[in-house]
Amino acid sequence: MQNYIEILRQNGLLREINTPCSTELEIAHLSYLEVKKPHSKALLFTKPVDKNAKPFNYPVLTNLFGSQDALELIFGKNPDSIADEISKLLMPKKPITIKEKINLFSQILNLKSLLPKRLKSRGICQEITMPTCDLSALPILKTWEKDAGPFITMGQVYTKSLDGKFQNVGMYRLQMHSNDELGMHWQIHKDGAHFFHEYKKAGRKMPVSVAIGGDPLYIWCAQAPLPKNIFELMLYGFIRKQNARLVKSLTNDIFVPYDADFIIEGFVDTDFMLEGPFGDHTGFYTPQEPFPVMKVSAITHKKNPVFYATVVGKPPLEDKYFGGATERVFLPLFRTTAPDLLDYKMPENGVFHNLILAKFNNLYPGHASQLMHAFWGVGQMSFVKHALFVPKNAPKLDDYPALARFVLDRLSPRALMLSSGVCDQLDHASPNACYGGKLGIDASVNYAPKAPEILNDSELLAKFQSVNSGILAIKQIFCDTKNPITYIKFAKNALVRDVFKALLSFKAHFKILIFLDERARLDNDYMNVWRITNNIDALRDIFIDGEQICIDATSKSELENYPRKWPDETNCTHSVINELIKKGLLENDLKFFEKYEIFG
Repeated sequence: MQNYIEILRQNGLLREINTPCSTELEIAHLSYLEVKKPHSKALLFTKPVDKNAKPFNYPVLTNLFGSQDALELIFGKNPDSIADEISKLLMPKKPITIKEKINLFSQILNLKSLLPKRLKSRGICQEITMPTCDLSALPILKTWEKDAGPFITMGQVYTKSLDGKFQNVGMYRLQMHSNDELGMHWQIHKDGAHFFHEYKKAGRKMPVSVAIGGDPLYIWCAQAPLPKNIFELMLYGFIRKQNARLVKSLTNDIFVPYDADFIIEGFVDTDFMLEGPFGDHTGFYTPQEPFPVMKVSAITHKKNPVFYATVVGKPPLEDKYFGGATERVFLPLFRTTAPDLLDYKMPENGVFHNLILAKFNNLYPGHASQLMHAFWGVGQMSFVKHALFVPKNAPKLDDYPALARFVLDRLSPRALMLSSGVCDQLDHASPNACYGGKLGIDASVNYAPKAPEILNDSELLAKFQSVNSGILAIKQIFCDTKNPITYIKFAKNALVRDVFKALLSFKAHFKILIFLDERARLDNDYMNVWRITNNIDALRDIFIDGEQICIDATSKSELENYPRKWPDETNCTHSVINELIKKGLLENDLKFFEKYEIFG
């Protein structure tokens, strides 16, 4: 980690904060805003303090992956080049020339670095053993005002199966319940959760070790969507061309990276404890739910360690670059189950699992539907809520304005496919946790009907308000396409479904209506994509009548038979932002704050 900090410093990608900053919101808020800047930097807080201004002994690093340049320095290459290597291994061609034979031999030789090496000696991560298992000695951040407490957000959680045949490293949030207890928020589909059920059934405590820091590539590998029972550090060896080196924990039999900055060891028993709430990467707080608890048995660290943390919440954040690398590296693997897939992108303002854009070689009717079901049946892709498929002649997937116009000029209700299936455990829109509606859009066929007769916003608003006074404002976008979109700011006084039916008397003037809550800004397309993809369950919130489509992206309640409590958004605390401005660490940029809705 120290080596990469120096690399970032030399490349102008590090900002050192030598002013004391609190682990209670201040560090998180400053990091949250920094990574949204067009030329963001990693932040090294040299003087972290607790909420009572008591200093910690260890510096805190955030936003390590906070830019594309930083990501490529960490990988040592562009992620596309890793994808090319994987493609060549998956689809090798017979070497003919001497050069091709040498290259093939080199590729095969590099595979010897896949398997991690288990060292018999201690690691530098074990240079110092803390005299007591006191988590409060670590500068663990509290990110959001309504969080249940401090959370470790970049912990590499190392586990193994009950029979010892399989190892795993995952990245889960870890709530500090007490000075020696951590909540294990491993979601139902994670290998760590599967291992836990094995131990629980056998009535045995589960050994777990959490690594913080070390080679930054460990962190990315920990969240990589590899097939079940494939140890993620094999991917580390493939990328680095050298074996990951592991050492045995001191108080359990879990092996961890020898060069990590901190190791937290312990055991997870069968007892559960309420975990959360926590402002997660969806930009919403997740509710309190029972999760297993790890009892800490030892904490070790290297000399002069750095405590690493990430901040999650409303996009864009550090996970934008994490996710971008994952897209590129795993494209060849997804092509093995969807060979006609040409490219895909998971925009960060769709919080990745809520929206996927895919370009494919459309060969026959129903081809997009076939690919959609393939995606929804493959590993972590099965958690995707909304999938948009375009043909190979569509604009680039990251040219969002051009792509939107392409789709809107071809779209009709015939292109929509509604389904259901598993959802990410963090999804809040579906009435049932972990299961809900899904939407597929096939834009490979031109279904578009005749364009509507466009009125200006004030004329259309007057017509809409004659039907329902809760319609506060509207904004029409993409009016140059056959399917313009009309945002509606709605003070909910009736079911959106019923309001839509009433508005159909003006259907000659619109095609797609999207209802948003009062707090939404109709001129902020970036954040509206975030809000819409988070807030809808396709089976409940999409209404179709003839050529007209309505999407209800408002918050839900008993009015819609929503049985859960609708979560709050992750908003910055005004007093903390003001204190950071007062310290001279943050510019008072109101336009910037509004652009990313940091106060809601």
